[in-house]
Amino acid sequence: MPTPEMFWQYCQWTALLMLASGIFTGLAFVFKWGIRFRFVGVTSFLGVITGSLLALSFFPLTHALIPGALKYNLVYDLSGSQVVISVSPKITHAELEATLLQAAENLFSPSRLGLGTDQLTIRVRTILHQKAGISQLIPLGEVQRSLTVRTDPNLKITINEDNLAALATAKFEPSSS
Repeated sequence: MPTPEMFWQYCQWTALLMLASGIFTGLAFVFKWGIRFRFVGVTSFLGVITGSLLALSFFPLTHALIPGALKYNLVYDLSGSQVVISVSPKITHAELEATLLQAAENLFSPSRLGLGTDQLTIRVRTILHQKAGISQLIPLGEVQRSLTVRTDPNLKITINEDNLAALATAKFEPSSS
């Protein structure tokens, strides 16, 4: 998997190619060569490629894999400071904590809008289907982390122990969807 450092190196090489192409295009216009307009397109394309590689060099493309974390579904995310995810109703305390850590790592983005706060809050819930046609949303916890620092030392996980314990004893029917 390419790393941001590799994309930065690719960006530097394509920037040099774009510069050389730009110089060649300038010479083509000065000497009125017939291929001058084609090199305008080549230089422009190299500019787009260089910009794309520069953007990819800022952020990693990989997601964190925390041992013990379960799959979660993104329920609500408008690139702001509030996110809601849902998990399976069969989740344990250790799995919930690992899943919250993974979500906090994977959903971090410096481009999120804080709108007056510097904390990203990720709430986790599950849906309990007790009877056919009746579902109940059960909040299980949340994690708060910095919106600006990737490796946040003040990450705060809050788990609703009562709801998690009640979930372990609840009988539920699997969802039909």
